[in-house]
Amino acid sequence: MRHGFKLMKENAALLVIDMQRHFCDPASGFFVPGSDMLAQKLKPLVDAFCQHGRPVVFTRHIDSNEPDNLMLRWWSEQIREDDPMSEVVEILDACRGTTAIKHQYDGFLNTDLESVLRAKNVRQVVVCGVLTNLCCETTARSAFMRGFEVYFLEDGTATFTQEMHQAALLNLAYGFAVLTKTSDVAGLFTR
Repeated sequence: MRHGFKLMKENAALLVIDMQRHFCDPASGFFVPGSDMLAQKLKPLVDAFCQHGRPVVFTRHIDSNEPDNLMLRWWSEQIREDDPMSEVVEILDACRGTTAIKHQYDGFLNTDLESVLRAKNVRQVVVCGVLTNLCCETTARSAFMRGFEVYFLEDGTATFTQEMHQAALLNLAYGFAVLTKTSDVAGLFTR
């Protein structure tokens, strides 16, 4: 743990990044291995934050319809808002939190995420979800650059390979986030 950083439930919000069927359903062509189990692991955290009145923000990645959409050009598959696969997985019950629709990896870019957090006096964010090395990492870096203390769940994020996961964790721990575990965050609500 970095000196001078301590997660406090009264300052924290949970950012659940892109836990959408598109990434979490084994029937999807973009299924992230283990993300279905990850959803079950994150459910108690979502429950704890909600039960204690702490903000939970879910992001949904939706590709824009811009004529020169770089994300669409890069990935070649559009995630549309009206597609049921774009919905947050049911087990997490996204209606209990706030949902931010994003069009890039960064949950803050061109969304109201920062104003939602500031309005609730959030100073710390706990980042979880998929993909560790894309949307989770980019959102964590962006949160840090906006002055939020970032706590990144090393066992609460997933991506396609262990190498990508570990590389993201290494970079984040070096300059952007305190790495923590789901059990440590859950423990805040049982003390």
